[in-house]
Amino acid sequence: MVVRLIEECQRLLREVQDAPSVAPDSARLRQFRSQQPLRRDVFERGLEAIEWTAEERGLAGLGELSGLPWRLPMDAFFEAWVETVAERYCTLRGGTLQTGREDETIVPLSWDPPYTGSQSSLRPDFVIDKGQQTIILDAKYKSHWEELDVKNWHQTRQSLRDQHRTDLLQVLAYANLADMSHVTACLIYPCHHSTWRSLAERDRLAHRAELGAGSRTVELVLAAVSMETSPDEAVRALEAAISE
Repeated sequence: MVVRLIEECQRLLREVQDAPSVAPDSARLRQFRSQQPLRRDVFERGLEAIEWTAEERGLAGLGELSGLPWRLPMDAFFEAWVETVAERYCTLRGGTLQTGREDETIVPLSWDPPYTGSQSSLRPDFVIDKGQQTIILDAKYKSHWEELDVKNWHQTRQSLRDQHRTDLLQVLAYANLADMSHVTACLIYPCHHSTWRSLAERDRLAHRAELGAGSRTVELVLAAVSMETSPDEAVRALEAAISE
C-alpha cells in the first residue's frame, strides 16, 4: 500500500509539473474557499492537508498536537503488516483471528501472593483458531533471519543467539496456552525482498522443529516475510509455513 501511495503521488506531481510552484498562504486559501465552494469533503480535507503542511502543524512540520503524525515505529509497522497477512489468510483459508493489539489474546498470570509477581499477563501478537489446530504468530522486527541466512548458528554473534533464544522461549510459552491437540507456534521475521526471493526459490522460507508435549504436538516454525510482496503472495508463503 505504501508503494502504491508513492506511485500515486508521483503521478499527481507529473500532472502539475508544468505549473509554477507557489507556496499557499492562509489568505490565499481563504480566498479560494470563498470563491470556489467545495462540494465534496475530499477537497476540503485536501485543503486542510495543504494548510497543515504550509503552517508546519504536524503533517510535515514539527508540531505534535495537531495534524497527522508521520512517525510510526518500524516494529509496529511490521506487526501491522503481519496482521494484514493473517487477516487475509483467515479470509481465504478459514479460521478465526484474535490479535494482541485489541487485547483479545491476553492470558493473566495469577501470582501468589499477587504483590510478589512481575509480568501480569502473556499476550501473543496473533492467535488463529482453526478447529483442531491453533496457530500462534509472533512478529519480531529483527535482523535475525538475514544473519542466520548468511551464517550458521555457531558463526552468529553471541548477542543475536541470546536474543533468538529469548524469542523461542517466549513463543513456546505462548504455545503452552493453547489446549488443542495440534499447536503451531511461529516466529515471523522480516527480510529484504531479494533475500525472500532467493529463499523462496530454494524452498527455505520456513524452518520447522517438532516437540512432543504429552498427547499434544507443538510445531515450532521460523518464517521469513517480506513487506515488499503482495498480500496474496505473503499468504501463500504463510500457508506453506504453518500448514498442518
